[in-house]
Amino acid sequence: QVQQVESGGGSVQAGGSLSLSCAASGRTSSIYVMGWFRQAPGKERDFVAAIRRSTGSTYYADSVKGRITISGDNAKNTMYLQMSNLKPEDTAVYYCAVRTRTTMSSMAFGGAYDYWGQGTQVTVSS
Repeated sequence: QVQQVESGGGSVQAGGSLSLSCAASGRTSSIYVMGWFRQAPGKERDFVAAIRRSTGSTYYADSVKGRITISGDNAKNTMYLQMSNLKPEDTAVYYCAVRTRTTMSSMAFGGAYDYWGQGTQVTVSS
């Protein structure tokens, strides 16, 4: 199993920046992809970004391209999400997700992820 702990959420005004971290532990050698999803109140969970552990390849939702950067430190088993020019619509609980199965499923498909963190709140005020 893999366990994740997210940190770094908080409140910021529109146009501001925040950075999130996700530290993984346990069977980290089984990690194929680490990703971020978010869920706003009353809405479905949405894909934000993902990074393939072996190659460092990154994937982004169109809604965040150019404003959000995902990165990883394999030595620390930690993934980061740097967010800038935040908008009120970015307000959500952000979840770290780990995928161990090397299936052909899209990086954006939440069902392909095996382990989820507890989430961290990001609030952007206008």
